[in-house]
Amino acid sequence: MNRKEFLPLTIILLMFLIGIYLYPNLPEKVPIHWNAEGKINGYGSKLLGLFLMPMITLIVYIIFMVIPKIEVYKKNIAAFSEQFFLFKLIFVLFFLVLYIITIIQSMGFIFNMNYVVIPACAVFFYIIGYLLKYAKRNFFIGIRTPWTLSSEKVWNKTHTLGSKLFRILAFVTLTGILFGKYGVWVMIISLLACALFLVVYSYILFEKEVKKSNKING
Repeated sequence: MNRKEFLPLTIILLMFLIGIYLYPNLPEKVPIHWNAEGKINGYGSKLLGLFLMPMITLIVYIIFMVIPKIEVYKKNIAAFSEQFFLFKLIFVLFFLVLYIITIIQSMGFIFNMNYVVIPACAVFFYIIGYLLKYAKRNFFIGIRTPWTLSSEKVWNKTHTLGSKLFRILAFVTLTGILFGKYGVWVMIISLLACALFLVVYSYILFEKEVKKSNKING
């Protein structure tokens, strides 16, 4: 295991330690779900509230560690390993922030979650945009459509555009704060539109490439 992995793994361990430390001091029922307006609309056991998110973070991170070992295009993953590590670190920090603010609310300090979640998602989308610029063709990371996986040229063009769109998406998401209870919907609709556009874009590029190849081969 690369020594750099100890930093995000230590952060995940810290999440578990926080949960263990706070477990005796929290009420039996804690907030575990919030609506689109950023208000609490669901409660669950403190066991679930304190340990579900660290467990999910750990499982996903282990999957991230395994991917380079089982990927068909191992060399391609290795080619952007530095950027991939940055993504993994930001992913863990993103969940750490979510974990901390859920704990704060469990302790009785209630506030609108959207004022934290929306900016956190905006940062996360920006980092994804940064990563997409460097991502090489593989089956696990990036904009994986049948057409990007079939053509390296389509992959590269789609990810070049995707890198720009996700960074724009980050700023659009951030403006969601200005829309109050509709802020989350601004983020979700913008994300879906961005994803759908890139899927269609990759298909159009592939079709153009096929037609060009057929014309050359006569």
